[in-house]
Amino acid sequence: MALWARQVSRWCCLLKTARAAECPGRLRGRSGPARACLGFTPLALLPSRNLGILRWRLQAGRHVSGGSCSPPDSAKDGSFSSPESNLPSPVKQEQAKAAMLPDLNDKILYEDWDDIPPSSALEEISEEEAMQIIAEPLLPLQSSTLRDYVDHSETLAKLVHLGVDLSQVEKRQKAGQLLLTLDFEKDIRKILLFLKDVGVEDNQLGPFLTKNPYILAEDLEALETRVAYLKSKKFGKAEIAQMVSRAPYLLLFSVERLDNRLGFFKNELGLSVKKTKDLVIRLPRLLTGKLEPVKENLQVCQIELGFQRNEIQQIVFKTPKILTASKKRLKQTFDYLHNIMGIPHHMLTRFPQVFNSKLLRIKERHMFLTFLGRAQYDPAQPSYISLDQLVSLPDEVFCTEIAKASIQDFEKFLKTL
Repeated sequence: MALWARQVSRWCCLLKTARAAECPGRLRGRSGPARACLGFTPLALLPSRNLGILRWRLQAGRHVSGGSCSPPDSAKDGSFSSPESNLPSPVKQEQAKAAMLPDLNDKILYEDWDDIPPSSALEEISEEEAMQIIAEPLLPLQSSTLRDYVDHSETLAKLVHLGVDLSQVEKRQKAGQLLLTLDFEKDIRKILLFLKDVGVEDNQLGPFLTKNPYILAEDLEALETRVAYLKSKKFGKAEIAQMVSRAPYLLLFSVERLDNRLGFFKNELGLSVKKTKDLVIRLPRLLTGKLEPVKENLQVCQIELGFQRNEIQQIVFKTPKILTASKKRLKQTFDYLHNIMGIPHHMLTRFPQVFNSKLLRIKERHMFLTFLGRAQYDPAQPSYISLDQLVSLPDEVFCTEIAKASIQDFEKFLKTL
């Protein structure tokens, strides 16, 4: 029944088109005032069982008489005569053509078909049609994770394919909302091409965006200006690529801020331009991190640990991480090296990498050497052991070459502590 109803709707549209096509011809074929336009029903398109009913309904509402569209007299008194008997001869000739499909313009025909109103939501459909309906999953109105939106967002799906860890991105403030507002082709592709041009490797794009998704909202021209600034400071392409890869937030800093950071380290440490460049190349996060910890560590080295300014310059240039190290850890390590092991300042200045080692590792090895009677750190004395050897060698090499003992002896000693 529902399918037949849709067919009737389509036939009515065809009828409307046929009337539009027939009216101009009739008006041209008559002289004097224009008479009522007479359409026709494409009866050949109707099912035979409904043919009589539809012909009667269409014709019962028509009355043609010398330009009048008033209902016939027989209709006024409630009686109906044969519709064909009341029609003038030209109309009868037109009705004889009713069983023929009208020659309609294809464009008009398709437009009429497009005008067919959609089926009602209450319309009954067959079981076969119901099986063909595919329900799309509903988009969650609120969610605490981006995972719920991946199936609905082409942008998120492509970022995941690229290697972006959305579980880490959503931990960053407003980063998840940002990604949901971006279009991959319009907003993201140009940033990816820019990063590749800077020197970020393809396999590093995902981890890079995981750490810094905010770069996707940056203006491309501003990013290019910041890279141009670094080039103007004589940073090479490979050096810029290394800095951007190791410090993903670097390109979020304006030219003015980058310039102020470089000036701070140059003036505060008294370094030359070349040494300042080398410093930030090896530890580019100095340009993006907070300056307060750096200032505090410089004061600790000078005031609490007793290093001279030139010694601090050497320590920082050789081991930049000392500027961002924990103050507590820095003081504890110095205290053990200087006050327990007896290492003087000039030796610590010569081997500052010892400050990057775990204090427990230093204690265990020093105590083992002391137990063996080999704890000798003075280069003027025989059997000298440098601080670099003390902390950098693997346990097996340390035992056989430095302590002159087996790894089993070292493990047994550690159990006694």
